[in-house]
Amino acid sequence: MDILFFMFLAAGTTAVGLAMLAIYAPRPTRVRVIASCVVVLFLPTVYFQFTELLSKPKPIAFEWYERERAKVEVLAVSLHEGEAIYLWLRFPDSREPRAYVAPWNVKVAEKFEKVLEEAVKQDGKVEMRDPFSKRSLQDWGDLSVEIIPPPNPPMKLPQTPPTVRKI
Repeated sequence: MDILFFMFLAAGTTAVGLAMLAIYAPRPTRVRVIASCVVVLFLPTVYFQFTELLSKPKPIAFEWYERERAKVEVLAVSLHEGEAIYLWLRFPDSREPRAYVAPWNVKVAEKFEKVLEEAVKQDGKVEMRDPFSKRSLQDWGDLSVEIIPPPNPPMKLPQTPPTVRKI
């Protein structure tokens, strides 16, 4: 969400800069007014599109910034047979999850179903290793998914008997 402000700021600055060029150029007044109206209509449209874009899952093939991630936690998987595999992933250093969409692959869908059922039985979490590498995109059948069992609760310390003082 933090990046939304900067993306909108960059688009707005570009639009205002282009409008300033159109307004201060030796053009008829009608062209200057049209350029101003276009900028006024452009800014809310861009803001609406950026906020709409945030709700769409990102294709896994488009993830280039986080491509070197070693592992991610799989929070949820939605399988749409013949269409796509929708993933809800969380990075180790982040609190908010991210939505991704992967192309349909029967082997991967079956593996996700099996691993998620097993994780629910064990009350564990599912981690995916090297999710964005080019190799794993081409070879999704050998996807590295593992179940991480929940941590053991801390053991209670034994009660120590009270010390006896001599008088």
